[in-house]
Amino acid sequence: MKFSKITILGGGNLGASIGKGILSIDDFSKENLIICEKRKQRVKYLQELGFKVIDSDIESSVREADLIIISVKPQQFRKLLEELSYCVKPKQIIVSTVTGVSLNEIESIIGKHASVRIMPNTAIEIRESMTCISHNNTSADQEKAIVEFFNQLGKTLVLQEELLDAVTVLGACGIAFALRFIRAATQGGIEIGFSAELSQFIVSQTVNGAARLVLENNSHPESEIDKVTTPQGITISGLNEMEHKGFSSSVIKGLLMSYNKLMTFKTDKN
Repeated sequence: MKFSKITILGGGNLGASIGKGILSIDDFSKENLIICEKRKQRVKYLQELGFKVIDSDIESSVREADLIIISVKPQQFRKLLEELSYCVKPKQIIVSTVTGVSLNEIESIIGKHASVRIMPNTAIEIRESMTCISHNNTSADQEKAIVEFFNQLGKTLVLQEELLDAVTVLGACGIAFALRFIRAATQGGIEIGFSAELSQFIVSQTVNGAARLVLENNSHPESEIDKVTTPQGITISGLNEMEHKGFSSSVIKGLLMSYNKLMTFKTDKN
């Protein structure tokens, strides 16, 4: 199974990032991707990026698609799906990126239709996303096709749906947390003598290398840290000072704060 025509409903930051990633797939035709977006300023922006954008007659865009990706705000999701439920065809797959809206909720609106929840992050635009996936009412072929498709846009994991909230924090919010470290380290680099541009380049490539060491060596971060910490050395001194100031604790507390806020949002919605 191959997805030859794709419609993305919602041209916000994540929808646009997904679109950029899809267009960078070698054998995907630009004409076969449509982004549906009603905000005029956003439509202009997306068109300038080279996307085919529809701001009306969304139904026809949905009818023609093999894969329908919904990437709107949670408060917009139900109304949108209700409007489109009558024109969705049996062979189409609906993919939701919407935080906090369960597969059961989707089924309650459109019935027993092949639907998928994904939680990617914005690195999907450069095909380096960590995308976690849960299925409902899908065949084995459809599940395989979804995984193969999103594997072209980074790495995937098929998980139980109840873990997707945690993935939202660790994988999606995690992009911002990692970038904040890059920003902080860049500022430190400026303090010790580098220009902002050079400091950011050094830090960014260093973080890239650190992540690849863990991924490609299948190693624990501490084992890689041990390779660069020597007795009475400058690395261990810096690490210990960061820990004295609460580095690891702050990261963990930040993750928990985001997770608890998401749980509060879900409780309030219900």
